[in-house]
Amino acid sequence: MPRELELDITGMTCASCSARIEKKLTRLDGVTAEVNLPLETAHVIIDSELSDDDITAAVEKAGYSATVRSPGGGGDGPEIVDYDPRHLRPRFIGSLILAVPIVAISMVMSWHFTGWQWIVAILALPVVTWGAWPFHSAAFKAARGGSTTMDTLVSVGITVASLYSYFTLGRAVADGHGWAIPGDYHVWFEAAAAITVFLLIGKLTEDRAKNRATAALKALLDLGAKSATVLRDGIDADGAATDGTASGRARVEVQVPIDELTVDDVFLVRPGEKIATDGEVLTGHSAIDEAMLTGESVPVEVAPGDSVTGATINTSGVLEVRAARVGADTTLAAMADLVSRAQTGKPAVQRLADRISAVFVPIVFGIAIVTLLIWGFVTGDWAAGLHAALTVLIIACPCALGLATPTALAVSSGRGSQLGILVSGPEALESTRSIDTVVLDKTGTLTTGVMSLTGTELSPADFDVLARLESRSEHPIARAIVAAAPEIVGTGSAGAAAGTISTVPDSMGSVEESARAASASSMGTAAGSPVLDFENIAGGGLRATIDGAEVLAGRPDLLREHGIAVDFAADSVPRGATIVALAIDGQFRGLSFVSDEPKPTAAAAIAELHSLGLSTVLLTGD
Repeated sequence: MPRELELDITGMTCASCSARIEKKLTRLDGVTAEVNLPLETAHVIIDSELSDDDITAAVEKAGYSATVRSPGGGGDGPEIVDYDPRHLRPRFIGSLILAVPIVAISMVMSWHFTGWQWIVAILALPVVTWGAWPFHSAAFKAARGGSTTMDTLVSVGITVASLYSYFTLGRAVADGHGWAIPGDYHVWFEAAAAITVFLLIGKLTEDRAKNRATAALKALLDLGAKSATVLRDGIDADGAATDGTASGRARVEVQVPIDELTVDDVFLVRPGEKIATDGEVLTGHSAIDEAMLTGESVPVEVAPGDSVTGATINTSGVLEVRAARVGADTTLAAMADLVSRAQTGKPAVQRLADRISAVFVPIVFGIAIVTLLIWGFVTGDWAAGLHAALTVLIIACPCALGLATPTALAVSSGRGSQLGILVSGPEALESTRSIDTVVLDKTGTLTTGVMSLTGTELSPADFDVLARLESRSEHPIARAIVAAAPEIVGTGSAGAAAGTISTVPDSMGSVEESARAASASSMGTAAGSPVLDFENIAGGGLRATIDGAEVLAGRPDLLREHGIAVDFAADSVPRGATIVALAIDGQFRGLSFVSDEPKPTAAAAIAELHSLGLSTVLLTGD
């Protein structure tokens, strides 16, 4: 059965490097591989008896280093590598400081003083050796592995230009010129220094692009909890259990790092805390904010026996949860792995670019040699021919081919994960060109997700019953109704006549502004008349027993499904409002209306989609 392997590879500097490694790996029996240059990783599929050591040895024979990523039994997903530019920054700064006077003195004829070539030669020496060392080192490693890369082109170009210039100075001395060298002894120190500086800028920019590509993936993994409150068996100070059992053992709360959490551990989740890992609710009722997982702004009610997902947020009650999956097996880790795979996968256009890059360097060397020969034999000016050949070597860089597509893919899929969009792979991105319809959710997507009560037909007494029922839910509609309860119930007469709509004052229209009063109101009513047998009907509404009466609230269709007649005029419903119907003991008592404000950018976003020729569909439960 095929198995998959993830490798971290160091030493790659250009598209030729990644192409060479991929070629080495795919030559192994039963191995297919995809090497990602920006992320310095390889995804390997092995359908043979080859071991991990065989795979890493093949990479090392190509002149690079490879390590196998741990499956991460206690980890949270793919490892993230930061590309530290500190080893390049000093080289860049030092080379830049020296290159400025080198180029200025060499290029500005009026600044040519006696012996300027010697000053430039001294200034250029550290630039073409220490400053360009990353290119020389990479070229040497490639040569040791029997290959050529973009660094080979650069290193050979800088080295030949520098050696030719020093040779020219030596020839001038041999000709008896000494310190004062005539202008017909051409030196190219400025070209070697300038190319070194420009390529170091490119390397620094490349590292920053790599870090941007992985930043979103790191942010996704950071959504997870860092520790968990695990319930362990323990013994109290008197040797007796605090829970009253005769065993002398009591459960104690222990804070453990998330990577020490194991399957079947029971952990506690208090209101406002993140759920440590995927698991099953053992005790407690609550509402879970799963926005990071589903994008849905409405919390999901959970009870014993329900499954919960790690990194989601417990909004209300206290839960005891048994861990079902930990580390790399969790939903969050799977999401991160999906983003990582999308970043490391290769679309068809990238495979074509890789094939071109693989033969690019030998072709460039061939063109450079032909250029030198043509100049030399046709014009007789071998110095000019060498200059032209060096120009071919230095400016021919296949990195645009090798870096453009994977870097764009990595950054776009990473940015997508920040916006709640998970891309399954590069093929999915390529297929977006054929999309003709976009389906949009309403709440939290086109609207702000903050609801408020806009009107009610209920009497204050009936609205009080509705608010008591809704106080057991964390749904945005429920919060809006509970928030408005102090104003509606407190007036005693507002909207008292059933069948007339009472408009809620603006001051009570915001959940945030009235949360404290609503909380006090619901707590007070709950204390005097508890809500019993509460049930959350998924996608429909709520049901419970209050003061001995069966109360049902939710969509009008929910009441009709229970045999309750719900009649109202369509023009009585405020535009864009969500209807909440109330029935007590099987009798329809009236409607309340809750609305959600559209996001300021919603209209412009839809207009932009239409301008692209896309159709839009609103998918809502209203």
